[in-house]
Amino acid sequence: MGASITFPRPDGQQISGYLADAGPGAPGVVVIQEWWGLNDQIRGVADRLAAAGYTALVPDLYRGASTVEAEEAHHLMSGLHFGDAASMDVRGAVQALKARGAAKVGVTGYCMGGALTILAMTMAPEADAGVVWYGYPPLEFVDASQIRGPLMAHWATQDGAFAIEGVDALEGKLHAAGVAYTGHRYLAHHGFANETAQGPGRIAMTQYDAAWAQMAWDRTLRFFGRTLG
Repeated sequence: MGASITFPRPDGQQISGYLADAGPGAPGVVVIQEWWGLNDQIRGVADRLAAAGYTALVPDLYRGASTVEAEEAHHLMSGLHFGDAASMDVRGAVQALKARGAAKVGVTGYCMGGALTILAMTMAPEADAGVVWYGYPPLEFVDASQIRGPLMAHWATQDGAFAIEGVDALEGKLHAAGVAYTGHRYLAHHGFANETAQGPGRIAMTQYDAAWAQMAWDRTLRFFGRTLG
């Protein structure tokens, strides 16, 4: 459905990404990968957004690398400069969608991408809204006063990667800064919206839950409908 494109970062460097185009005038959504990389599953998320009427762009944060092995994924994530990814790669993707004609652009991401969504909302002033899926950065790096657009988040109460106590602390910062924030909690495990997080190949802390995933997806589309038009 989509295609690979290249686009400029704010510093002028070129980065590649996967674009699922919903047509002229469609609002945009930047989709941020999990720690696995720009794989078929995250391309599928972009295609699903395009089918719902949003032109979606997935920046290739790992510059072509991806994996199905947790140890290698951890290695790739550990080598990623989160501040540069949020302020340059993701912001560049937001700017690229606006340059293509999207009046408003949202940001969404899963796991590692959820953490980067929060950072991008503080570092990409062009972003109009954000949806976080079960991931947050170290809270000392979150300057909530810089978040201008509305934010929605989906959290798993049984998350073994991002403890719900950290969500409590993050939400305290967001509320104190006056962010227009809505958080939803699900009796689920990490990765509950990733349809590949099931079966014998999954890592122990993840578990797909089709019912919760559909509810979170519906809430996301309603939110983007309100905030991006």
